[in-house]
This record gives sequence, structure tokens and C-alpha cells, in this order.
Amino acid sequence: MSRSTAPDVGIITTGHDVADARLHKITAALQHRDLSVELWGLGDADGGPAGAVVHAGPRGNLVQRLARTAVLPWRTNAKVVMTVDPDMIPVTRLVTTLRRRKFVVDVHEDYERLLADRAWAQGPAGLPARLIVRAGSKLAAGADLTVVADSHLAPHQAKHRIVVQNLPNRGFLAPSPPTGAPRAVYVGDLRRSRGLFDMVETVAAAPDWSLDLIGPVAPSDRDELEARVARPDLSGRVRLHGRQPPADAWQLTKGAWASLAMLQPTPAFVEAMPSKIYEYLASGLPVLSTRLPRQTKVIEESGGGVLVDSVAEASEILRRWSADPGELEKLRDHALQWAADHLPANTPYDDLADAILNLLRGTA
Repeated sequence: MSRSTAPDVGIITTGHDVADARLHKITAALQHRDLSVELWGLGDADGGPAGAVVHAGPRGNLVQRLARTAVLPWRTNAKVVMTVDPDMIPVTRLVTTLRRRKFVVDVHEDYERLLADRAWAQGPAGLPARLIVRAGSKLAAGADLTVVADSHLAPHQAKHRIVVQNLPNRGFLAPSPPTGAPRAVYVGDLRRSRGLFDMVETVAAAPDWSLDLIGPVAPSDRDELEARVARPDLSGRVRLHGRQPPADAWQLTKGAWASLAMLQPTPAFVEAMPSKIYEYLASGLPVLSTRLPRQTKVIEESGGGVLVDSVAEASEILRRWSADPGELEKLRDHALQWAADHLPANTPYDDLADAILNLLRGTA
């Protein structure tokens, strides 16, 4: 790609699939400002954002990821280079400095706490990852623009820091009234700590219900999950859809009766606010949720869901809802009303796009 045809923004990642919802939301907001976007990531290019130039490849092993981390920042000739991975920050900052390009870092998770939720990152074996995360956080503060997904995320002091909360892009959602037999949905990454097996057991004990799991399953949990859903008490009632681009993922929720968010109180999740809660409410999907602090606050404030402390309690509520759908109708009305009142049409992604536009104009 020649300099004359260089894209306005190049988003580079060695750890995220091009179908990732946040990447789609960022790209959509940039395109709404008539900015051209190039995306380098993992997976199938067809799952990338429409209208962007998408380069995608297989995940590979650790050595291959390290090689891509060193090479990928040189591959894009974009005027603004954005990365969403902590391990890519050092090389990308070096390359953008040498090339006099603008550098944007998106810190969308508490990476240190997230590592505490990963068995491979514990002890001496995880020390390199922990050191990379800490170094990346310090270097992120010096980027031309440092984006954090929540106010509690580091770095707290930066050259130019904005909070881009992971709120819904309504263009991807597909709200619809419930139809057919009772059906629950979950949209997002799937692993034990995110309540994967709690959701499955909840539906197992509510025989009128089925469950659509829409998102990638952690490799460490896949064999156990497939064996569990094949057992007679669940056979045919749990459907695994894998990773989907966000618009396709939410199409699969049409007609569902309720949604699930049963994250466990791990270090990474206690302070987090999953974007799926907002998306469920905006879709009119009553939420069955564990009592993590910020989820609890939103669900109690909205009146759009029910909080539970156990799988047994969750399955009892599903059985109650299928026996008396009237309660679900009230929860749905509350969810939609709260979303209309509290989720603005202008999202933080639009603020991010404006900030990047200012970088391009030299007015940041």
C-alpha cells in the first residue's frame, strides 16, 4: 500500500479475532466519520467489520504470536496506528515514533487481574506475561491517545486519556418479542469463570428451556462442555454457535425469552461491568445474573432482571418464568424503558472517533 493510499487508521492485534465486538464498534464509529480503517487480526477475514480492509490469520502458537508482535507494527502504513494488546505496545510505540505516526492504545480490560484468572499465568511460568502487562501499562500512558474501557483501569495518568465504556451499538442489536418455546441466550466469551457450566446446569434443571451459547469456548473447557451437553438430560437443548460477528450474534438472540450473565467473582470480574448486560437490556432480554457489584446495581436500578446466588435458584426462576410468562413481560418492559432512558444514541465510541479525527487534524 503506497503512502498516497494509506488508511487513516490501522488497528493491529495479535490476540483478538477480527469478529471481536469492540473492534467492530470502534470501526463503525470511525467509518461514521468517513475515516478509512485497516484491521490486522485473527480468525476469518469475512468476520471482520464491513467496509474495512481486513487481514486475518490463524492464532498459532506462542512463538508465532511473538513473531507477529515484532512484525505487525511494520505492516501497516496507516496515519494513526491503534493496538488493543498490551504485548504489542512496546514495538508499536517504537515503530510509530520512528515513522512519525500517531499512536493509540486501547486498554479494554484489567490485564493484571485477568491474568490472575488464567492458570497458565500463575507462578514463574506467568512472570513474563505479568511483566509485559506492567510495562505495557507504563508505555500506554505516553501514547498520543490512551483509551480505557472503564475509569478504574490503568494507566490513570496519561498524555491524553479518555474513557470509552463498552456500551451497545444499537445498529448491531436485534430486539424482538419472545417467540416459540422458552429459550435463554448468552453472548460473549465462554469459560468456566464466566459461568459457562453454571449456565448449562441451570438449563439442565429447567427442562422446558433451551440455551444458545454464542461465542468462543475456551479450549481448556471445550471437551468437558461437549461431553456434558451430549448427556440425555441436555441432548438437543444447548446449542453452541461459536464466535460470530456482533450483528450475526445478536440476530441469533431474536425470539429468546431471557438472557444469562453468571460470571463468577474472580479478580478480573468483581470490578468489571460486562457490556452484555447493557446489550441484553437494550434488546429487551430479561437478565438472570449473579450478584457481582456493578451488575447488581444496574439490574436493580433497571428492574430488567433477577439476581441469583446459586444454580439451583437460577433454575427455579427459569421454571417459574416458563410457568408464568407474565413476569417476564414486566421485566422486558422495564429493560427496554431503562435502556431508552440511560443508553445514549451517541456512544463513547463516537467520542473515540472524534479524538482520533483530531489526531489526524493535528488538533489533539
